[in-house]
Amino acid sequence: MSCQPEPPRPYVLLSCAASIDGYIDDASEQRLLLSNDDDLDRVDAVRASCDAILVGAGTVRRDDPRLLVRSPSRRAERAASGRPESPTKVTLTAQGDLDPTARFFTAGDSTRLVYCATDAVEKTRERLGRLATVIDAGEPVDPGWLLTDLAARGVQRLMVEGGGTVHAQFLAAGLADELHLVVAPFFVGDGRAPRFVGEGRFPWHPGRRARLAEARQIGDVVLLRYALSARCAADS
Repeated sequence: MSCQPEPPRPYVLLSCAASIDGYIDDASEQRLLLSNDDDLDRVDAVRASCDAILVGAGTVRRDDPRLLVRSPSRRAERAASGRPESPTKVTLTAQGDLDPTARFFTAGDSTRLVYCATDAVEKTRERLGRLATVIDAGEPVDPGWLLTDLAARGVQRLMVEGGGTVHAQFLAAGLADELHLVVAPFFVGDGRAPRFVGEGRFPWHPGRRARLAEARQIGDVVLLRYALSARCAADS
């Protein structure tokens, strides 16, 4: 029996900032600033290099991100090369509890894709109308199938910006090629706050250590760039 080739998928780059003790936020209602201006500009450059940016529905609700390229020069460079000024926005949701007034849907002119669990597709399409393309991604949402679908839509490079549940899904499934982990110079120390990832079975463990491709100081934070697949060396 011949082996079937794996379906094509985008290069997947995970991006996260965390405290020294591994928290990506605190337990307050206000968003915790973990990065600094220079690192935010680096993140903007990474966004500009990608075809799509993905966040979970929880991040859309909690942080209300715009997910746009901020730099005018980077937007102009993308436009000059025939690409949209900002990457396609992507989210995934199990229940479809998304606010159509969120900046994910209202800011900028990017294409917006919502990968939705089967049971919530109809409700989500009614709620969002023409603001986004709602895609039935199975029950539960399968990140591997999502990547195959994105590849079919022309996405070659995907940036995953969280939150922790989404990062854990991609990591546990072995679907991440590269991780950018920024460490902020303070502790949160609150067990109620969300961590980078929770419990899970991940392909990287004491017997299979991830390769550190780069460690760079950026002001008062440190960027740790991990190569999580053989594709990282070829695509970085």
